[in-house]
Amino acid sequence: MILTVQLLLLLTLSLRTDGYYRYGVDECIFSSALTDVEFIRTIYFNKAPYARFNSTVGEFVGFTEYGVKQAKYWNSLPDLQQMKGELDRYCKPNIETDYSEVLVKSVKPTIELQSEQQASGDHPAMLMCSAYDFYPPAIDVYWLRNGQKVTTDVISTEEMADGDWYYQIHSHLEYTPKSGEKISCVVEHASSKKPIITDWDPSLPESEKNKVAIGASGLVLGIVLSAAGFIYYKKKSKGRIL
Repeated sequence: MILTVQLLLLLTLSLRTDGYYRYGVDECIFSSALTDVEFIRTIYFNKAPYARFNSTVGEFVGFTEYGVKQAKYWNSLPDLQQMKGELDRYCKPNIETDYSEVLVKSVKPTIELQSEQQASGDHPAMLMCSAYDFYPPAIDVYWLRNGQKVTTDVISTEEMADGDWYYQIHSHLEYTPKSGEKISCVVEHASSKKPIITDWDPSLPESEKNKVAIGASGLVLGIVLSAAGFIYYKKKSKGRIL
């Protein structure tokens, strides 16, 4: 796995009166094993790159006519040796810090398994398995049906960033319910040494149970009020006759 870390913005020059904008971006690219480290400085003019220094190449390379001239000039300066030293001075110390403090950390996902659609007629049922608040983003979500991995009728989203270093992902399974079957959502992530398995409970979902409970309570209340009204009416009628 190759990781790109943009550690610092350098060489920023803004000529605001005419709307021109010149700036440079320093990047450190490395593998998860902290090998093949590469330092890159790219020079931009109005968001378009025109020259770049690459520590592997060892010199500046131009992308435009002006960039080629600038690269030739920069490569002739003594400062080129300093650019070559940025790999050891700038990249490697920062990479070790980032890797130990951030990149090797992992946060276990929160799993939710719920029914999205009940089976009716020719329409199959649909389950959704969601994993929330996990890090790093690499994750594998799949389904088991009676212990066998499901390879069809599955739709999954990509890992989505929450904007706070955490990620979420969702997987949908279409299926026709069968009596006695077992359906499970399986999540494999760096935060857990073994797969996280969540079994689907085919009994009535909690939201549906609440609807039934509310409906039953309303029915009982209606019966009680009707009975009270009937008793009150009978008493009133009896009083009139007397």
